Amino acid sequence: MKKNYKTLIILFSAINVFAQNNVIDKTSNNLTLDGNVEFIDKNLVQAESFYRKAISKDSLNNIASYNMANSFYKSGFNKEAINEYKSSIVKAKSKEDLHKSFHNLGDAFMKNKDYQNAVNAFKKALLNKPSDDETRYNYALAKELLKNEQKNKKKDDKNKDKNDNKDDKKKDDKNKDKNKDDKKKDEKKEDKNGDKKKEEKNDETKENKPKPNQISPEQLKNLLKAMNNEEKKVQEKVNKNKIKGKPVKNKKDW
Repeated sequence: MKKNYKTLIILFSAINVFAQNNVIDKTSNNLTLDGNVEFIDKNLVQAESFYRKAISKDSLNNIASYNMANSFYKSGFNKEAINEYKSSIVKAKSKEDLHKSFHNLGDAFMKNKDYQNAVNAFKKALLNKPSDDETRYNYALAKELLKNEQKNKKKDDKNKDKNDNKDDKKKDDKNKDKNKDDKKKDEKKEDKNGDKKKEEKNDETKENKPKPNQISPEQLKNLLKAMNNEEKKVQEKVNKNKIKGKPVKNKKDW
């Protein structure tokens, strides 16, 4: 749907102002009229200045608040316009005042693409003047734009969830591959350590194994033991013979 909402910017006429002279301070009223003249001449800064002075003289001057909000809106100061429209709503003295303030507040929200608040503002404007065609049109448009916005948001959220799931899957796959690589590294490390132990064992076996034409330490030990035993036997035999063959001293025959 084409974004071509109808903006309702209405200045309270001098007649309306004079009709409420019993309520609005005369100085505040005159400043409001001066502001209206500047607004019509598109001197928005000067108009806003007069409206501000009018409000300072009479804080309940709803016409000055409403028209100052219009000058803010025309100047592109949407935030200030919204605040001042809200102020004029609080000060409103009739359904007509409420209708105009809520309608223009809705326009300000539309300008900010704040469709939810725009719908609420136009709805309240219609409650105060159901017959206004421009308000009904803007209300219907704001609802349609809000519906499209919510639809697009759901679509974006769905795509985001889908992309997040893809990212999670990629992350899981990456972690799985990393775990596989780590496992392979551990297996290679274990194999390497096993081979190293085998080599150390083989080296130890080689060291203990006698080389050709060389007596092993164990054989040498056994040989020395046997020699000691044999030597002991020989010594015992010699000692025994000495005892048997002891020379006998014969008396010399003179």
